[in-house]
Amino acid sequence: MSENQPKVVSRDDVEPVRWFGEEGRFLLRKEDTGGLYSFYQITTQPGSGPPLHVHEKADEAFFVNKGRYEFEVGGVRTIVPAGSVIYGPRGVPHRFRNLSDEPSQLLVIATPGGVEHFFIGLADLVAEGRPDWDKMQELATRNNIRGFRPTDGSHPTVGGPPAAMQGAPG
Repeated sequence: MSENQPKVVSRDDVEPVRWFGEEGRFLLRKEDTGGLYSFYQITTQPGSGPPLHVHEKADEAFFVNKGRYEFEVGGVRTIVPAGSVIYGPRGVPHRFRNLSDEPSQLLVIATPGGVEHFFIGLADLVAEGRPDWDKMQELATRNNIRGFRPTDGSHPTVGGPPAAMQGAPG
């Protein structure tokens, strides 16, 4: 589809993609926008969210549609309630966590488009069982993302960089 053609998408018509405590629905993919951006909804379970990571070539804007999140962007932690937006610029480490007692939702715009390819690959790795860190890092690198290894040895969606790596990619 060319970026000059309108498209109407119903969220319920988009098959969800699932990975560690999160579910994504990619409403507009890179191919729908001529590569300009991706637009998607993420639903996170209570206490869930990604580890600290960096998008090397993509900016993200997160709109909290439902619930309340803690975001860390560039080392600064902020509580972001429903109805608020937070910007995550490319090259800046960030993470978020659902602080609510129920599933919560973010609407996300990533520019340029294409981040959905990482999440689809991650869902495939998760479907095979708990993926090893090296496979996740290879997938992230192919998608211009640098991840930090969780420090507590738990589920990959919890934690951050080891103390020796604060501010450095994992």
